This record gives sequence, structure tokens and C-alpha cells, in this order.
Amino acid sequence: MPDRGGGPTGPRIRVGRPSRRVRTLLMTLGVLAVLGMAFTMFAGFWTDWLWYRSVNYSSVFTTTLWTKIGLFFVFGLLMAVAVGFNIWLAHRLRPPLSAMSMEQQSLDRYRMGIAPYKKWLLLGITALVGLIAGASASGQWRTWLMWVNGVPFGQKDPQFQLDVAFYAFDLPWYRFLLGFGFAAAILSLIAAALTHYLYGGLRITSPGARATAAATGHLSVLIGIFVALKAVAYWLDRYGLAVKSSDFKATDNWTGLRYVDANAYLPAKTILFCIAVICALLFFATIWRRTWQLPLIGFGLMVLSAILIGGLYPAIVQKFQVQPNEQAKEAPYVAKNLKATRDAYGIEGTQVTEYSGTSNTEDAAKLRNDVDSTASIRIMDPNIVSPTFQQLQQMRKYYAFPTNLDVDRYSAEGKDQDTVIGLRELNYAGIDKQNWINNHFRYTHGYGVVAAKGTTADSEGRPVFTESDLPSKGQLGTYQQRIYYGEKTNTYSIVGGPQKEIDYSDDSGEKTYSYEGKSGINLANPINRAAYAVALNEPQILYSGAIGEGSRILYNRTPKERVESVAPWLTIDGDAYPAVVDGEIQWIVDAYTTTNGYPYASRTTLGTTTADSLTATNDQRAVVAQQNQVNYIRNSVKATVDAYTGEVKLYQWDTQDPVLKTWMKAFPDTVEPRSEISNSLMAHLRYPQDLFKVQRELLTRYHVKDADTFLSGSEVWQVPDDPTNKSGDAVPPYYLSMKMPDQKEQAFSLTTTFTPNGRDNLSAFMSVDAEAGTSGYGKIRILKLPTSTTVNGPKQVQSQFNSEQDIAESIRLLRGGDSEVEYGNLLTVPLNGGLLYVEPVYVRGGGLKYPLLRKVLVSYGGNTAFEDTLDQALNKVFGAEGSAPTPPDEGEGEDTTPPPTSDNPTVQEALSDAQKAFEAGQEALKNNDWEAYGRAQEDLEEALKRAEEAQSQAGNTGGGGGNSSPKPTGSPSPTGSPSPTSSPNSS
Repeated sequence: MPDRGGGPTGPRIRVGRPSRRVRTLLMTLGVLAVLGMAFTMFAGFWTDWLWYRSVNYSSVFTTTLWTKIGLFFVFGLLMAVAVGFNIWLAHRLRPPLSAMSMEQQSLDRYRMGIAPYKKWLLLGITALVGLIAGASASGQWRTWLMWVNGVPFGQKDPQFQLDVAFYAFDLPWYRFLLGFGFAAAILSLIAAALTHYLYGGLRITSPGARATAAATGHLSVLIGIFVALKAVAYWLDRYGLAVKSSDFKATDNWTGLRYVDANAYLPAKTILFCIAVICALLFFATIWRRTWQLPLIGFGLMVLSAILIGGLYPAIVQKFQVQPNEQAKEAPYVAKNLKATRDAYGIEGTQVTEYSGTSNTEDAAKLRNDVDSTASIRIMDPNIVSPTFQQLQQMRKYYAFPTNLDVDRYSAEGKDQDTVIGLRELNYAGIDKQNWINNHFRYTHGYGVVAAKGTTADSEGRPVFTESDLPSKGQLGTYQQRIYYGEKTNTYSIVGGPQKEIDYSDDSGEKTYSYEGKSGINLANPINRAAYAVALNEPQILYSGAIGEGSRILYNRTPKERVESVAPWLTIDGDAYPAVVDGEIQWIVDAYTTTNGYPYASRTTLGTTTADSLTATNDQRAVVAQQNQVNYIRNSVKATVDAYTGEVKLYQWDTQDPVLKTWMKAFPDTVEPRSEISNSLMAHLRYPQDLFKVQRELLTRYHVKDADTFLSGSEVWQVPDDPTNKSGDAVPPYYLSMKMPDQKEQAFSLTTTFTPNGRDNLSAFMSVDAEAGTSGYGKIRILKLPTSTTVNGPKQVQSQFNSEQDIAESIRLLRGGDSEVEYGNLLTVPLNGGLLYVEPVYVRGGGLKYPLLRKVLVSYGGNTAFEDTLDQALNKVFGAEGSAPTPPDEGEGEDTTPPPTSDNPTVQEALSDAQKAFEAGQEALKNNDWEAYGRAQEDLEEALKRAEEAQSQAGNTGGGGGNSSPKPTGSPSPTGSPSPTSSPNSS
């Protein structure tokens, strides 16, 4: 029998073979892991390149990439060379072994240990610091591009008389270079000191000299470089005072020099600069003197001077010169801050006009008639009626509307009208069967625009749709209705291949479609498929039979994502909005150029300033730039994203903005000139809300131009909280077509109100002309109310509504059962010296899942009204009727319109059922029986549908779509359009 345990050959054979297999396996796994990581990195790079190429912005990708690579290698190499050279030099300057002390001889084993690897160790250390420095520098690509492409502002700061471009473009780059220099000097000093210690140039415990002459000279030069850089820092700090933020008086983010800065800190920085230069020269002199005595004395004096001159002296000036006479001392610097801030935020041209707040006429009929010419009062609140759109126009569960709809202008009968608009976007949560094929191949797009008049509701409180149904039809004409890119489209889709998509459904069943656009990336290429399988972590992309010739993947599909990706140097507005332009649905996105380097202009935090009661409850209406601080902002770019093709276009809007000009130099041919904006697109451009919110926040303090008034704080305003809810957040601005006192006709405007700081009465009303392409676009007007009288603000008006007994009782009845009352936007309109407040009131309850307009609250001059329609409420408030006759209430008077007739018995029966359902609904409405009302509405729609189908079969549809089918007397159409005898809630 062979020896299985101790033989000299057996054990070696049994142990050796598995060892080779394990090593081979480990090496294979290691190679595969490296290849896997490499391909993962390649997949990220390749898919990014493919995406930018697909949207025709490959130059943005390449410019950004090469800039990052260049900064990485240049500064990584500089740091590696600096540290490596000083390690090499310290090693070269080491003393001979015979001269080493006993302390150094104890380190001999460490020297001996690293001796065989010292070259590799040197390369490893330099490579590590180079990689870290290069990675940090590559993140400064924006700073580099702004510095190298900077365009002059043509404006100089009041202190140093330097162009603003120096602070916005140059100073940030100089500060980066200075920071890099400090890091290189410190790391080199540490590395050199350790090397000198290891090789005997420095001694800690040994008697005699602590450092050799060579080590002394080497380290002194490095310390001298550090001190010289500190001198440069002191010099740049002088200019940094012009963009330094501090808390001061009425503003928490004061920017610029104050008295103590100009008269204490500025001369102190100059003196410290001189001291630092002298101190640096003393350190450099040790190369010849071989002693640290004078440099250390100089360094100690510099530290002491920094404490006394840079800290104590300014405090003394502030305490004994400024505080006793602060108003006089600070006024000249406040005046500079006022001017710079107003220039930087585009509010310098704000027109402030005194406004009495009380009516200047007693003619009730004139006041009543002036309402119609003064404003087109919008009673359809886009932030309330989205569920109503959803209920009446969703059509399928896999469609949805945004939480907040948008307000735009569309021409009807030769006149522009405010329109509430939303897109029927794809809702993935509504797909019945969730799987990979359904989510990414079959359900790929939304369908159609739904729009309604903003100033009108039908007799049931529903929107009067101007564009509705599926496919959508109405006043907007013919356009591409498929929506592949939208605010709710947050996942990828694979289109155009063998798998057909669900287009939309009608009575004949589902219709299919195959994407015909050119956007997206071709997946027929196996490398592309593999890259996306890795990038999206979805292996099925690699082998799925649903992908074939013509398949294209669409991603980055929200308008905000697409614009941010192609223009990473822009700050994007939180609310993109859709418009039908030249037969296409276009998302319109406002974009801003910003900087925080405008001298003397106070800073603001965008995330805080643009938050209001809507952003707090709506994730899609995001806050811009989160918590970025800026002190200069321009709406310099208008961008569009095609909802079907995903095409992104950037248009130069502010042709004078130097920041935009700088970025256009850095990324040429990415922004189209303003002249390329078509007239049809111009008709839908508007003043952006987020810019308006930033400006109104600044105008709470900077509406005054007098430094003494600013310092006193007596004229500080605040943006009131939204009185229509209990969120405690600021009231949002409202779009409204209205006429300010100095205007001859209505203009599409963005409006807001102000109250005194800490009080609820009204201080001012602000509006801006929001209609692009007009001569007055962007003009800000403020109506300032007198401080000697008290005019009710929004919160007080809301309290007055709620406290009046009749109104409170009516609201209590509306809340009967499980009904909910929702207050719409509280609109403020200046009217003949006074202020008109209008607030629609919606009810959601009973069997209804959506809000309907039930009442309108109106207040003017202390008089209030709470009526079924806007006309009725206005008539009651003013005690006079408008020039147009007011239709009678539903159920009042005698209907003189003859009921429609038909020879078809089926139609007659359906109409009879519809009439009964309508009457039952009216009876339920009077009794506040919402459950019965809901059932009646369902019966009404079902009967009308039967009548329509029967009429269609008889060949007498009159145009189809249900809009011209027979209806019961006084009933609304299924699409929400009022019948000939219904009473529109319009002014």
C-alpha cells in the first residue's frame, strides 16, 4: 500500500495541483473583475457620448471632458512634481552616515527597509497626491472656462474701479490658484521635513544642532514660499472685501465694504501684505545666513500684527467710531450697496408709484363696468382644478395631469384669452399589468393637450374646455399630439423596433403606433446594447427579442433634465410649461445665468427665495438651484424641448448679459440668436416665476433708494403667507391679464402683494409685464400704499370672508356631509384707487372626486359678496350691474329655449332620461346631497352618450365628438362646454 500521509511525493502532488488551479482561478477572477470595472467605466462614458451626440450637443460633452482632463493632468502633474521634487531634494541633501547621531542610527532599520523600494515609494506618493490634486482641480472646470473666456461687464466697482468681470470671472480663478499653491507648499514642507528627519537632516532629541545647514535652507525656502503666498492672499483679500457677505441691518446677506472695511480692514490688509513680503524675504535669506532667528522673529511679528492690526484695530474702529454715529458713517456705503443690488437683480428700473388704496369715485356703475376693462379675472385656479381635468379628461388610467396646471395665452375669435392648460402625460402607476415590456416598450407616451378658459366655468362649476377629448380637438388646430417627453416621464422607453406601442384607445379599441422620430440612441448596435445594459443595470436589454432593427432608447426625458444636460452652466427655472407652437407641443423652459461675484450686491439663497406654498406641496415644481447663493441673475436663455422629438433649442434672450456671452464663447454654436425665435413661439414666452420671486424678495428691502431710510428699517416689507391654506409658506405669484393705473389696456402680468414686516395690512402691490415680444416686457411696477392709513391685506381679507356670518353659514352648508371646501387663488386687482379681491371657492364632496367651482368671493372697499357667479358677486359688491346682462341663476325664470327634437325614438328616450337626470342633479344640488348629485351626473352622461350614439347611427351627428349632439334643456355637454341655456360664470 502506498504511504498516504508522510511520503515525500504524495503530499506534494496532492497539495501542488490544487494550488495551481486556485491561483489560476484567482487570476482569472481578478482579470474579469478588472475588465468588468473597465467596461462599466466605458459604458458610462460611451452612453453619455451617445446621448449628447443624439441631441446634437456633442460639443458640450467634448469641451467639458477635455477641460476636466486638461485640469486633471496639469494640476495633478504640478502637485506630483512639487512634492516629488522636494522629497528627492531632501534625500539628495541628506548628511553622510558618519555624521548621523545615535537618534538617527536607531532609524537605520527603517531606511534599510525602504531602500530597495524608495523609487517606487517616491512614485507612489507623488502619484497619490497628483491624483487627489488633479481630481480636485478637474472640478474647477467652470471656474477655468469663465476665466479664460470672460467678457467685460462694462461696469466698475465703486471702491477699486475694476470691471465687475474681475470679481465674477478672475478672482475665483486666482483664489483657486492660491489654494492650490498653499496645498502644494504645505504638502511639500511635510514631505521634505519627514525625509530630512528620516535621513538625518533634522534631529529632535539629539544634542547639538537640530538641523543641518542644507535642511535649514531647504525648509526655510518652503516656509518662505508659504509666507509669500500668504502675502498674495492678503492682497487678494483687499478685493475680496467688495464681495464679502456679512449680517448688517435690514439684510442678512449684506455684500460689500462698510465703513470699518474701508477704513480699518483695507489698510490692515495692505500693511499685513507688506509685513508678509518682508517675512518671506527673511526666510529666503536663510539660504545664506543658515539661521532661523530673524525669520522666526519676522513670522512672530506677522502673527502678532494679524491679531492686532487685522482683528483688534477694526473692532476698535467699529466700537468707537462707527457705533456712536452709525447712520452718517455707513450711509455712503449703503448707497453703493443699494445701487449695485438693484443693478445685479434687474430691479433698477422698478417704477414705484403712490397709491391711495381707496376708491377715487363714488359712481358704482362706473366701478362695476371698469372691472371688465381692468382685468380678465381668472376664476379657474390652475393649482386647484387638476383633479377636475383628471376626472373629466383622463380617459384612461395610464394618463395623468400634473398637480399644478399652467396658465398661457391663446387667441380665440381674434382676442387673447388666459387659458389653463395641461398635457395628458403617461402615468406609469396607472398601468394595470406592470412588467418590463409594458413599462418600457408598450406604454411609452402620453397623448394630447387639454385646455380650458381661465375666466369662465359652466353652470355646474366645471371648466369650459377649449381643447379636449381623445384625440384632443378644439381651438388649437392640428398638431402632433404624442408626448414622449414630459414632466412625468421619468423612465426610459425603447421604441421603433419590432414591439408595437399603445398609441391611445377609443370606442373601437386600442390603437398601436411605432415611433417615427429621430431622437434616442440606436440599439441595433451590440456594443450600444451592452453599454446600456450595464449603464441601466438591466441585462434584458442585451438579449431581449423585443429589441431589433430600428429600436431606439429614449431617456433623460423631462424638460428640466434635458436642458440641464446640454447647458450645465445654466440654472433652470422650477416650472417648465407646455405650448402648442407651429403644429408641435413644445415645453418652454426658462434658464438663468448667475454669479455670486458681483461687488456690493447683496446675496440671496435661490432655494429659499423661490419656495412658496406651491413648491412645498408639489415635487414637480422644484425649487431652483436648491441652496445656491447668488448676487446676480438674468433670465438670459429661453429653451424649448419638443414633446415628440425631444429636440432641445437654446435661444439667447438677454443679448446684453456678459455672463451668457462668456459661456457662449466657451461653448460656441450651442445658443441660437434671439432673432431665431419665431413669432408663434414668442406669443407663448412669458416672464418667469422664479426670477419674479427672487426680485420680489429683494424688493421687500431694496424698493427704497435712500440710504437713511434703508438703515432705519422703517420701510421693510414682507411677502405674506398664502391665506388660502395653512401651510405657512409664502403666497405664490399669479399670472393675470390686467391693467395697472398707468396702462391704457390690459397686459398679461405676474402679480404679488406685500405687507409691512410683522403686520398683515397691505403695503404694496407689484406687477411685471409678462408678455414677451411687447415693448413693456419686464417692466416692474409697484403701487405703494400710504403708511398713514390701513388697507386690508390678503390675510385680513380672507379673515373677513371667514368671519362674516352669512358667508360662514354658506361655507358651513357647502361642507355638509363629507364635502370639502377648497379656496382658489386670492387675486388682487387695483381698481380706481382701490383694491379688488376675488377668490373662487371650490367644493369637492359626496360622490364627486374632483373640485367644482361653487361660489366666488369678492371684496372691494370693505364690502364683500359670496355668490354663485363672478358677475353676481361683482354686482352685489358694487350695487350695480355690468353693461352686459347677467344670465339668470339655474332654475330661476322660465327657459325660453325650445328643447331639441328628433324623430328617432331611441334618441327621444335617451333625451328624456338625460332631462330627468339633469333635473335630479339640480334638486340634489339645492339639497346639498352630493352623493345623489354624483349619481345624477353619471346618469346624465350615460344618457347623453346613448343619444349621441343613436344620432350617429341615424347619420345625423352634425360633426361628431359629442359637442353637437342633442342635449336636454339647460344641460352641459359631456366635454364641459355650456349648453345654449346654461349660465357661464364669466365677467
